[in-house]
Amino acid sequence: MSIQFDDTHWALILGGSSGFGLASAHALAKRGMNVAIAHRDRRGAMHSIDPEFQRIRDLGVGFVSVNGDALTSEGRSATLDALAGAMGARGRVRLLMHSIAFGNLKALAPPAPSAQPVARTRARVAEALGVSHDDFAAAIRSVAAAGDADALSILCDPPSIDPDLLLEEEDFARTVHAMGTSLAAWTQALFARKLFAADARVLAMTSEGNEVAWRGYAAVSAAKVALESVSRSIAREFGPYGIRSNVVQAGITDTPALRLIPGSDGMKSEARMRNPLGRLTTPADVADVVCLLCTDEARWMNGSIVRVDGGERIAR
Repeated sequence: MSIQFDDTHWALILGGSSGFGLASAHALAKRGMNVAIAHRDRRGAMHSIDPEFQRIRDLGVGFVSVNGDALTSEGRSATLDALAGAMGARGRVRLLMHSIAFGNLKALAPPAPSAQPVARTRARVAEALGVSHDDFAAAIRSVAAAGDADALSILCDPPSIDPDLLLEEEDFARTVHAMGTSLAAWTQALFARKLFAADARVLAMTSEGNEVAWRGYAAVSAAKVALESVSRSIAREFGPYGIRSNVVQAGITDTPALRLIPGSDGMKSEARMRNPLGRLTTPADVADVVCLLCTDEARWMNGSIVRVDGGERIAR
């Protein structure tokens, strides 16, 4: 199916300067959809982001970007003012995509000294080989870092956790708002301004951390569960107005957000080993599905979680 969007359609992507958001912006623009990106990046980071934005402009679609705080009412209003001005009288938002990655990755509890099965296993293997534990550990790290040795990841050092920096109530509150409930405020704001198309889509990004307890991911995990709940409520309450809401659950993907998670290298190794298709998910894989969900043919999908992972979740 060749996808081409109406030239009056706009996508508003929250968190669109990297990862899934940026990949989706490129994919949608290639298919004729105008793009607005809300992002929050330091001036020093813009030297690598601006060329990506220029590539979108070069595709001949409408484009606007706003660098500000999308999590405040002032930032939301400034973004929607800029979007409304760029769309003009004919333009309407076909897609609101929530791809904000602004969460706290502290642990709930300090690591337990007795829970070191990896270190004990390394020590036993080193003893059996007649080498020192330090030399064996160094060899494991060296080979694993060189690539093509995913099976060794289980013997690598566990992620470093600062025992003095643990999650607090405010960390949870800010993360759940940023990566979860803020989707509701954005949906309500676009609806109040009558910026949605008659047939619109709201999409948000979740992960396997909605069910799996990764160390250091507790606040983000709570946010993802909240996000999915909000999306279902949008599907139910805004559905009568022609707005469909779904959640995309991507497989393990090597994005800037993933690299911040403690132990992300091990997560990638484990995902590559169990994925039936033998590789990680890419932002482009997800972006293609985002495009599919914006088509007329996807109009009956509402309130769903769409997994885009090559079968990673079902393979053990």
